[in-house]
Amino acid sequence: MDPITLSRWQFGLTTVYHFLFVPLTLGLSWFVAYFQTRYYQTQDESFHKMAKFWGKLFLINFAIGVVTGIVQEFQFGMNWSEYSRFVGDIFGAPLAIEALMAFFLESTFLGIWIFGEGKVPEKVHLAAIWLAAIGSNLSALWILLANGWMQHPVGFVINEVTGRAELVDFFALVMNPKGWLFFWHTIAAGLTTASFLILGVSAYHIIRKQNVDLFKHSFQAATIVGLIASTLVFFGGHTNGQYMFETQPMKFSAIEAHWETSQPADFSLLTIGDLSGKREVWSIRVPAVLSFLACNNFECEVRGVNDIQKEYEATYGPGDYVPLMVVTYWTFRFMMSVGFLMMLLSFLFLLALRGKYENAKWMKWVPWVIVLPYIANMSGWILTEMGRQPWIVQGLLKVQDAVSPNLTTVDLLISLIGYVVVYGALAGAMVYLMRKYAIAGPDAAMHESVDVAPARVGADD
Repeated sequence: MDPITLSRWQFGLTTVYHFLFVPLTLGLSWFVAYFQTRYYQTQDESFHKMAKFWGKLFLINFAIGVVTGIVQEFQFGMNWSEYSRFVGDIFGAPLAIEALMAFFLESTFLGIWIFGEGKVPEKVHLAAIWLAAIGSNLSALWILLANGWMQHPVGFVINEVTGRAELVDFFALVMNPKGWLFFWHTIAAGLTTASFLILGVSAYHIIRKQNVDLFKHSFQAATIVGLIASTLVFFGGHTNGQYMFETQPMKFSAIEAHWETSQPADFSLLTIGDLSGKREVWSIRVPAVLSFLACNNFECEVRGVNDIQKEYEATYGPGDYVPLMVVTYWTFRFMMSVGFLMMLLSFLFLLALRGKYENAKWMKWVPWVIVLPYIANMSGWILTEMGRQPWIVQGLLKVQDAVSPNLTTVDLLISLIGYVVVYGALAGAMVYLMRKYAIAGPDAAMHESVDVAPARVGADD
C-alpha cells in the first residue's frame, strides 16, 4: 500500500484499459476506409452500408479510447514527476508530435467523414476517412517510438549539471529499431483484432439470416486480412524477440524461465516454479530450440537469468534485476498460444469460403472468436512492460526512483478508486453500445446517420 505500488497499479490499470481500444481503432479504420472506397468505385449500396455499420463501431471504440488515453498524459506529471523530470526533454518530443500532428489529423478528418457526406465533394469525403486512418496509425507510431526509447534508449546524453537525459540525435530516436518493431507488431495486431471482430459480428448476423450477402462480404474480407495480419504478428513477434535477445537479455531469459547460461539452450514447454517465482521446481524442455529462436541457429549461447543478475549488480549496483517471472513466462505463452490459434482459425475460415459456410453448424461458435485478440493484446502489453522491470527506462532509471516524491497513500487510494469506478462505468457503456449497434445491424446505422443528405455533392467531380 505504499505510493510506488499504488502508482504502478494505477498506471497499469489505466494503460491496460486504454489498450483495449487502441488495436481495434488502428485496424478497423482501414476496413472502413476500404469499404468506403469500394462504395465510391462501384456505387454498390452494400459497401455503403458496410462502411456505415463498421464505421459506427469504430467511432464508439475511438471515442472511449481518446477519453482513457488523455488520463495517462496527466499521470506522467502527477504520479511520475521524477520520470518526467529525468526524460521529459526526450519523451516529450514524440508525444508532442503525436498530439500536434497525428491526433489532430485523425480527429479533424474523422469529423469531416462523419458529418461531411453529402456536404463536401465525394473525393474529399473519401480522402477524409483515409487521412483519419493514417492519422490513427501515425499516432501509434509516435507513441511506440517513445516506448521503444524507454526499452532501448538511443541518441541521448546525461547532462552532468542537471542530471537529466537530453536528446542529441532526434534521427536516432525516430529510427530506433525497437520502436519500429513495436509498430509492425502493433499494427498487425490491430488488423487482426479488427478482423476477428468483423468475423464474429458477421457470423452472428449470418446464422440469423440477416443481411447475409452483406455480411458474407465482410466475413470474406476479414478472413483474408485476418490470416495475413496474424501471420505478420507472428513474424513481427519473432523478430522483436531476437532484437530483445540483443538489447534486453534479462527480459528474454525471464520470458523463457532460462536460469543458467547454456549452449545450446533448451526451450521451455512447461516450467513450474516455487511461490517466490525465483526458482524452478519442474520443467519440460525441448533441446536447442531456444537457441534457434534467439539466433536462427541451434548452437547459439543464451545467457541465463542468474549470470545476467550478477552482471547487472556489478554494473548498476546491488538490487533485484529479475522481473516477476511468473508474469513474463505465462503472458508470453498466452499471447503465443492465442496467436497460433488465430492463425489456424483464419486458415480454416479461408478454406471454408469455398463452400456454403453460411449454413455450417460451426458458424454458431464463431462470434466467440472476438475475445481472442483481446487476450493476446493484453498479454503482449503486460509482457512488454513487466518484462522491463525494475527499469522504467532500461539501464537508466528504476521505477522506484521515478515516482512523484510528495504523493501519499491516501492520495493514491482515492484516485485509484475513482479511476476504477469511472473506468468501470465506461467499460459498461462501451460493452452496451458496441453490443447494441452490432446487433442492430447496418440498417440502423444508416437510419441514425447524421450525414444523410438529399443529394451527393460533387458526384461528377
